[in-house]
Amino acid sequence: MDLLKRVRALDVSGGPGPAARWQVLLRAFGIVLLLLAAGVDLVMAGFEGRPLWPQLVVLPIGLAAVLWPAHVRPAWLTAAVRTAVPAALSGTMTAVAFLSGRELWYGPGEVVILLCLLLIAVRDCPTPWAAVCGVLVGAAVLALPYRAVAGHPYATSVNPFQFLLPTGAVAGLGGYLRTLDHRRRVAVTETQRAERLAMAADLHDFVAHHVTGILVQTQLAQLLATSEPERLGGILKDVERAAVEALASMRRTVGLLREVPEFAEAGTDDRGPRGDLAALPELVEGFRGPVGPETALRRDPSVPDDLPQEVQAAAYRVVQEALTNVRRHAADATEVTVGLTYDGRVLEVTVRDDGRGGSRLPKAARGGGFGLVGLTERVTALGGKLRTGPRSDRRGWEVTATLPAERSRRDRLGALGPTP
Repeated sequence: MDLLKRVRALDVSGGPGPAARWQVLLRAFGIVLLLLAAGVDLVMAGFEGRPLWPQLVVLPIGLAAVLWPAHVRPAWLTAAVRTAVPAALSGTMTAVAFLSGRELWYGPGEVVILLCLLLIAVRDCPTPWAAVCGVLVGAAVLALPYRAVAGHPYATSVNPFQFLLPTGAVAGLGGYLRTLDHRRRVAVTETQRAERLAMAADLHDFVAHHVTGILVQTQLAQLLATSEPERLGGILKDVERAAVEALASMRRTVGLLREVPEFAEAGTDDRGPRGDLAALPELVEGFRGPVGPETALRRDPSVPDDLPQEVQAAAYRVVQEALTNVRRHAADATEVTVGLTYDGRVLEVTVRDDGRGGSRLPKAARGGGFGLVGLTERVTALGGKLRTGPRSDRRGWEVTATLPAERSRRDRLGALGPTP
């Protein structure tokens, strides 16, 4: 999540930073150099009285392939087309000169343009085409000296491998940049996936908890509408409270996605749904409501308040999911007990009910077991264990989570009081 926040911070920055300005300057400098190199080719060809048509064919197409802005580039002008066509034209010129024995002059502009196209081919072309286009462009660069073997006064001194080093260097740079791009895409994909999983967990743990309560209370209100209408007031208040909490949780969750300050709760800096040991009494009391089962929170005095936040959040989620499952799968439960114990190293969270498995909820509202899957992953990630199953006395269901929660030495000394 920290990586995603940093990426978002870069995306929503008020203006271009120093790095962005340097990129713009370097791009402008590169464009000027390419145009100057192409102009040198034309000037030198004209000054020596050589035909200009090879340069007038290859240079404009090569410059267009390199400099065509991406936002106005047609869909058919892919990286493979942009690199293969100029390379094929240059290679054709070389083949014509070599086979016909007529010299066709080339200059530094064509060399630079082909090297730029080689970088684009290796870095941007799809995997099947990157090798094909890279070899095609690289061969066109290495073949350029063969244009001078016919009619050139210094033909005997021409080295056909004089461009081997720059070609290899550019290909290596393209491969390195391609690797960085791949790593960046993988990092963004993993971050997005982690963010989606976190959002799904928040939606399930908080919103689904409240919505399930609303559904149960609504069904009960329908039953009491004719038999005991005087009890509807308390039920409807409980439904209203659950609906408000569900909306608040949804709003906080959306705020986490959008990173917009107005989605934060007024007077607090925490836009995430609340989940710690201090919030458990409210959660347990709210689960009982006016017509729910008797609930009790039994927190051993040994349980400290300064346990790691991730442990407290996991404990809260365990209790929340267990209570939600009681509503879904054990609507006949009359008593639910939540217990917290701590032995100095491990926090144990236990939720017991005396239900027999009766449920009045529709099948679509009973869940598909994803809550327990998410809880298992959360608890296991902290080095703990999650156990679910019938109680030993066969009088209901039990959920037990053990969470390693050994406090640091500094915290233990602080809890003992100041040293003399």
